[in-house]
Amino acid sequence: MDQDVFFTREPVVNKQRAITATRLRVHAPDCATAVAALESIGDDWPLARPVFVGLAGCRPDATLADWIAPEGAMLEVAAPSLADPVTAQAVSQLAQSGLPLVLSDYKAGTEIPAGLAFRFVMADARVQPVTIRVPGILIATGIDEPAAFDAAIKAGYGGAAGWFFKAGQTTAKKLAPAHAQIVRVLNLVRRNADPKQIEDAMKQDVALSFKLLRYINSAGFGLMCQVQSFRHAVVILGYEKLNKWLSLLLVTAGKDPSAPALMQAAIARGRLMEVLGAEFFPREEHDNLFITGAFSLLDRLLGAPMDKVLEEMSLPDRISDALLGQDGAYTPFLKLARACEDASADALSELTHALGLSADAVNRAQLSALKFADTLEF
Repeated sequence: MDQDVFFTREPVVNKQRAITATRLRVHAPDCATAVAALESIGDDWPLARPVFVGLAGCRPDATLADWIAPEGAMLEVAAPSLADPVTAQAVSQLAQSGLPLVLSDYKAGTEIPAGLAFRFVMADARVQPVTIRVPGILIATGIDEPAAFDAAIKAGYGGAAGWFFKAGQTTAKKLAPAHAQIVRVLNLVRRNADPKQIEDAMKQDVALSFKLLRYINSAGFGLMCQVQSFRHAVVILGYEKLNKWLSLLLVTAGKDPSAPALMQAAIARGRLMEVLGAEFFPREEHDNLFITGAFSLLDRLLGAPMDKVLEEMSLPDRISDALLGQDGAYTPFLKLARACEDASADALSELTHALGLSADAVNRAQLSALKFADTLEF
């Protein structure tokens, strides 16, 4: 590809704030370039949930017919673009080929070409009432915080697209007892405490042991044998790997209604940092990259300020510096992971080039990270 194409994404959630799809923006100068970027993803494409593929910077045209859409892919089409005969014809042909459609930027009175059917219709909840009749399940956009989401659902929207749940407030001044227990276990592992001592700490909360073993035995970990006990985990994994998977317990300990969506975002960030940082850091630091990304939403997940959370933990300076927004070796990678969640690709492009990475490598890593996060049961 002669020009860089970048992917950015946001989740689509239902009324219960559970992620039901991913909205993928393909920032490309033309359809042919966008198709080439999509085709390059290959086996890294996430299959667990539908993916709404929308074009940013160009409109659909006949070259989209060259795209062999993966299972679960849907084409997102902006309603105003259907006024263009070229776009309308291309979309109609794609619909006839069986590619599901999603309509975005919908406003009352928008004319829809005859014969087009849409699974979902996205409209700005700030200006578009639900009294209109739409040709699909109505999904809210323009939501910037949880209260606005609740209002949109109350008004009749069936879900929302966006990162509104990251805007919640942190009100607690210290960690809840259940979270503090996980931190104690993590600190023991980081100090290479005796396995019996760690196991005794784990036994104080049976749910922790269960969740840990479930994560370790998940498809994403790829072990050849099933881990049966904590001591078995120490033997198979060693302390460094065990620290990574214990960290997941803390990430997945939140009880907020948006916790599952936050968890997926945090783990996808961690995996992205781990994959992209592999060529920059020695192997023993790869798990620390994962933990940095995974912990980047801990303040929101645990309802306590980040500095208060970190006070309780024995973390390397590189992790703490990145999480507190200070300069450090991991900080550019965390910024890049966050930039993948922006509506614009400007910051993502700048950070990618500053790190000497290719757009294709970042796109593949991002979707691979999302696929990885989908393998874990929250």
